[in-house]
Amino acid sequence: MTEVHPIEAESYRIMRSRIDLSAQPPLTRAVTERIIHATADFDYVTDLVCDEMALARGVSALRRDAPVIADVAMVAAGITAYPVICRIDDSLCARLARTANITLSAAAVRLAHGEAGPGAIWLVGCAPTALVEIMSRQVEPALVIGVPVGFVGAAAAKDSLRASGLPALSNISEKGGSAVAVAAFNALLRIARKQAEKDAS
Repeated sequence: MTEVHPIEAESYRIMRSRIDLSAQPPLTRAVTERIIHATADFDYVTDLVCDEMALARGVSALRRDAPVIADVAMVAAGITAYPVICRIDDSLCARLARTANITLSAAAVRLAHGEAGPGAIWLVGCAPTALVEIMSRQVEPALVIGVPVGFVGAAAAKDSLRASGLPALSNISEKGGSAVAVAAFNALLRIARKQAEKDAS
């Protein structure tokens, strides 16, 4: 396991001196702390909507090397220790977006859907339209990390995600973003890797 950098360790120490999340379930706590560490925003304690069983499904999916799909390149770029599918820069994506009159992010999700299959993890940190597309495609995800940011449609799309019954992590407000999606994913990946190391020892 990669050793924790001293700056990260100090960041966690400061954060934990200001807020005690020890009462949260372990996966929820890991995700919440990682997001606060990444954003320095304590409001996520009450803004995040975590489902411990859904997060556990995500960890299990990572342990079996499930596909991971990102809505935008910025989310994909933030994940360096796991392969990520992101089709937003494909020429076919641009053509599909024009032909179908949808956003690039929605087109990227549509293209990735056929490639990923069921049991994938979907990351949406930017575009509410990508989240809407995921729900309309009837994907069978292991987990949807849906935290798009913005004043147009973001909160409504996340509300629809929670109402959809899909295993999900989301937040209530208009905030979110690529850094939040990446932080949540990396928290789960770290746990999956630790579990695998423990089982191997």
